[in-house]
Amino acid sequence: MARYGPNEHDVLIVGGGGAGLRAAIAVAETNPELSIAVVSKVYPMRSHTVSAEGGSAAVIKDNDSFDDHAYDTISGGDWLCDQDAVEAFVKEAPKELLQLEHWGCPWSREEDGSIAVRSFGGMTNKRTWFAADKTGFHLLHTMFQTTMKYDPIQRYDEYYVTRLLVDNGRCQGVVAIELATGKIEAIAARSVIMCTGGCGRIFPFTTNGNIKTGDGMAFAYREGVPLKDMEFVQYHPTGLPFTGILITEAARAEGGHLLNKDGYRYLQDYDLGEPKPEPIHRSMELGPRDRLSQAFEKEEEKGRTIEGPYGSYIHLDIQHLGEEIIDRKLPFVRELCLKYENIDPVKEMIPVRPVVHYMMGGIDTDIHGATKLDGLYAAGETACVSINGANRLGSNSLTELLVFGARAGQAAAEFASEQKPFSSALEALATDESRRIEKGFFSENGSNPESIASIRQEMYQAMEKGVGIYRSEDSLERSQEKIQELQERLMNVSIEDHSYTFNTELVAALELSNMLDISEAIIQSALQRTESRGSHQRVNYPDRDDEHFLAHSMAYKSEVGPPKIEYQPVTITRWPPGERVYGH
Repeated sequence: MARYGPNEHDVLIVGGGGAGLRAAIAVAETNPELSIAVVSKVYPMRSHTVSAEGGSAAVIKDNDSFDDHAYDTISGGDWLCDQDAVEAFVKEAPKELLQLEHWGCPWSREEDGSIAVRSFGGMTNKRTWFAADKTGFHLLHTMFQTTMKYDPIQRYDEYYVTRLLVDNGRCQGVVAIELATGKIEAIAARSVIMCTGGCGRIFPFTTNGNIKTGDGMAFAYREGVPLKDMEFVQYHPTGLPFTGILITEAARAEGGHLLNKDGYRYLQDYDLGEPKPEPIHRSMELGPRDRLSQAFEKEEEKGRTIEGPYGSYIHLDIQHLGEEIIDRKLPFVRELCLKYENIDPVKEMIPVRPVVHYMMGGIDTDIHGATKLDGLYAAGETACVSINGANRLGSNSLTELLVFGARAGQAAAEFASEQKPFSSALEALATDESRRIEKGFFSENGSNPESIASIRQEMYQAMEKGVGIYRSEDSLERSQEKIQELQERLMNVSIEDHSYTFNTELVAALELSNMLDISEAIIQSALQRTESRGSHQRVNYPDRDDEHFLAHSMAYKSEVGPPKIEYQPVTITRWPPGERVYGH
């Protein structure tokens, strides 16, 4: 099945979204002599960054400061953020967004022509830059167009990576399937940057597109790189009930209200971490995402939500904003509601429920994107640097992929410039991978072959029931047993499509393997953390426990059974752990 091409590069980037493109530009700017490859399983403009709506955070106004942005991020992350990384992040954020401005990103403007900013959840000041409610779309377009001017950047569009090439303790490239031909190729590189995004598709209700299957996390995990803080899974409080499509936080930033079945703004009854005294009208709907999602669960327990065909929901009401503001600042929200719910938010309320949105955890990296495996770097949602701690603040993620995409690109370029020779074993490793795929998925697997769809559906149920907004020891243990069972059953999957051209069934099987590996890391990390912090809520351990768990969980893959969990101290620079409130 395998045929190999003479593909050798200095820096190889896996993932063509925001982090990947920013890293590619950074490599080209750091050393124009380097050969750069961007490998993506979809055309880059279909990467998930394109669906980000609300905005990107950075200090730009006189009434704001780096310290305020840092404190909001650290407090919002329930003190699990590494503060050295946060300080670097907030200081470099404005430079990155201004760079996008110079590259052509059409940021929305105030009447005087200055950059417009809006409020976002957990932020004490207005610091979220936006391009209407299609920020990710414009950001990704801008960077994609910018990459075109750098000749050293070569793209491998619609290539699906299946593993890392590691020899002599160094990552030296990847093995990838060219989807159009089925050809399996070794693509060698002196350094590799993982920018493959998150893994929300391990849950049934998510804002994430079908491509978000945790591939990069799984590749690093299998090579001994720890996955950090995987128990912290962010639910966004406003997804459409059936599709999980995101209704951006910008709808609440512009003044939208969350109402229960009685039409009551129920968030005024919950502690969202606001300093007291605080006017009720200020920011109920702009509390941190974890606490808004938890409040929904409490309303559901009290019977105050609305029952629908796809579970409970509440209403998001933006009718009072008026058609002019909605069409100017929230046009995509209106478009989504009309297309997917057949309602017009100018005249009707929007049904919403919490849905899985973002992974705070990911591949463990340092502040430059480097992992514990020489030659391997990571940036964006697939990485954990960690600036998001136990709960990411809205609009920090787009800025994160810019700041740390650039940092990883610079570091990977410097590493590659050392010009270490490639291992002679790379082609043999690629041949082994080809045989693994052939034997594992194209051969007959007994008289009762397993179905990809049934295993995936059972994974959804296990993760939804066991690793949701509130978690118990029993639910986590049951989910762990189910995931181990599904991993064993996956070995009996046999695909029916034996063609080479765009074999989506094979890709689905490989993605499912990645998702099951990531699921085990999430569950075991959650089991070991016997406290409640940010998005991780243990029903039998309702309090935060800084004495034992002011630390990052590090999941190491085991040859047999669940991963081994170790802990790494959180870096504290200037803000000792305290009560979680907005401002200080």
